[in-house]
Amino acid sequence: MAQLHFTSWLRELVPDGPLQASGATVGDALTELFTQRPHVRSYVLDDRGALRKHVCIFADGLRLPHAGALSQTIAPDSKLYVMQALSGG
Repeated sequence: MAQLHFTSWLRELVPDGPLQASGATVGDALTELFTQRPHVRSYVLDDRGALRKHVCIFADGLRLPHAGALSQTIAPDSKLYVMQALSGG
């Protein structure tokens, strides 16, 4: 199963991470996670199910392109890092 790690800001929502989820893609693994933890979904995905503008995902040490992150194929033992960028001035 893939491991999902969350940055400190999102870790307030998932304090007992890293979490485990299975799936052939990043989106599949997140869908399984959201089944277990539905309150996390709105912080990662928008109302259309797309990755939020300020969320970045790394898979096995590589930053995934925002547009294709959810469809990225992963291995069963992948390590995913979900980060929420902070913006402002």
